[in-house]
Amino acid sequence: MILSVGFRILPAPALPSAELLNAFRAHCTSHLADSMSHLQAAAGVIRAWHRKPLCLCGPALTVKAAPGDNLLVQKAVDLARPGDVIVVDVGGFVDQAVVGELMSRWAARRGVAGFVVDGAIRDLDYIAQADMPVYARAATPRGPSRVGPGEINAPVCIGGMVVQAGDFIVGDADGVVAVPAADAPAVLKAADALRERETVMLAAIANGTMDRSWIDRALQAGGCEGV
Repeated sequence: MILSVGFRILPAPALPSAELLNAFRAHCTSHLADSMSHLQAAAGVIRAWHRKPLCLCGPALTVKAAPGDNLLVQKAVDLARPGDVIVVDVGGFVDQAVVGELMSRWAARRGVAGFVVDGAIRDLDYIAQADMPVYARAATPRGPSRVGPGEINAPVCIGGMVVQAGDFIVGDADGVVAVPAADAPAVLKAADALRERETVMLAAIANGTMDRSWIDRALQAGGCEGV
């Protein structure tokens, strides 16, 4: 039900095709970030807290919450569709955790693919060993308030990265990227091409024939002395 600006639940976008999701699962975050001019990647402060080698991939279910409050995060878990990634923006506030073991367990039961939180989490003994990817800015034992306000399916900012509901979220050991849904085919095409180029470069490294002349050209173009 739509309430008021700042305290409302907006309609969810359509689910993406399984074909697109599988295509994104085949790419690492660095290739996807490089294919978007490095802008759609969360800053390094948003890091993985799970220890298992898990790949995160799914459409964003976004939550804009008040600092330290998880009422709307709780509701997002109940609204989540299987495969959704719950992306929580609490403005980088880390004095209170907004996701913990109980919520993670319920989210896993509902088929949530993972969490990305620009804020704090807790219950790391569980999260570190669980089968759900969880990315966050920090951890603290302090619990949340549950009064609101907040918004679901509104635009959010995660570590300097803007995320819209329905964007493709991909996470690996390096961190998290968000691919705008409208740009998904173009980004995939660019990432495919980048992967092919790097495959050639890896072969050149292996056989000792890698061309490094570009470094001197770049130095000369910048006016570096002694080249």
